Amino acid sequence: MTSQPPVITVAAVVFRDAEGRVLSVRKRGTDRYMLPGGKPEPGESPVEAAAREVAEELGVVVGADDLELLGEFEAEAANEPGHVVRSTVFTYAAPVTPAAAAEIAELRWSTLDELRADPAVAALTAEHVVPALTEEALGRRDLPPTARRATRAVGGATRAVRRA
Repeated sequence: MTSQPPVITVAAVVFRDAEGRVLSVRKRGTDRYMLPGGKPEPGESPVEAAAREVAEELGVVVGADDLELLGEFEAEAANEPGHVVRSTVFTYAAPVTPAAAAEIAELRWSTLDELRADPAVAALTAEHVVPALTEEALGRRDLPPTARRATRAVGGATRAVRRA
C-alpha cells in the first residue's frame, strides 16, 4: 500500500506586464522560480491568501474582487521533496510595479515559452499554469469565469476540474 505524499496548499497570482510576460519569484534559499503567493492562514480563503501574500512578498496591493480564478492545479512541490503542492491560481489584469520583500530573493519577467522551457521553473507553473494561460490567450476557455475549467494532475493523470 503506497501512501500519498503530503500536500502543501497555497494560493498564487499571475501578474503580466505590457509585453505579456509573467512575473515569477525565487524565494531565499531556493533555486526554483514560481508564481508569487503562499500558504493561507487559518480561516483564510484562497483569494484572501493570494491578496495578502502578494502584498507581503511584492508590496503589490490587490483587492480580492480584482483577482480572477484561473484554476486549481497540483504538481510535485518545487522546494519540498516528497510533497505535492496544490495551488489555487488567480490572474490580475492591471499593471503592477513589484519589489522583492519578505522571503523573496529575486523577481523576473518571462514569456510563456521561457517559463515552459526553463528547468529552474517550478513544475506547477511550467506544466499547468502556462498551458492554462495559453488556452486563455487562444480563447479556448469555454466556460464563464464563475465556472472556470482548469487542468489538474492527479496521480500522474490529468483531468479537467470544474470550479463553480
